[in-house]
Amino acid sequence: MAGPTSIHCKRAYASPQRGDGYRVLVDRLWPRGLSRESLPLDDWCKALAPSDELRHWFNHDPRLWAAFYQRYHKELREKSAEIETLLKASNGRPLTLLYAARDQEHNNAVALKMFLQGQ
Repeated sequence: MAGPTSIHCKRAYASPQRGDGYRVLVDRLWPRGLSRESLPLDDWCKALAPSDELRHWFNHDPRLWAAFYQRYHKELREKSAEIETLLKASNGRPLTLLYAARDQEHNNAVALKMFLQGQ
């Protein structure tokens, strides 16, 4: 099995596109206002979401972004099996990391993408 050909981040509320490939929700909580039937996805990787403690500390404050992603990357280094499973599951397709946050530049999916691209 091959890893993803590319990695993208997309709000869970955005419409799916043909090029999304393997669509994975990477939030610990289900996106508010969406039913499970209305969100097309291949998997929900709660285990790769930031810890509740880190998520609450960050609270989507852009001023804390650098410290957030560094702490989150530290958490991710302890989850190598989950990372490997995610990358293998994409099986040579694009990987789209879905998130619910309004901020499209400072969220856990962006930080996870940074981590995956650095591997």
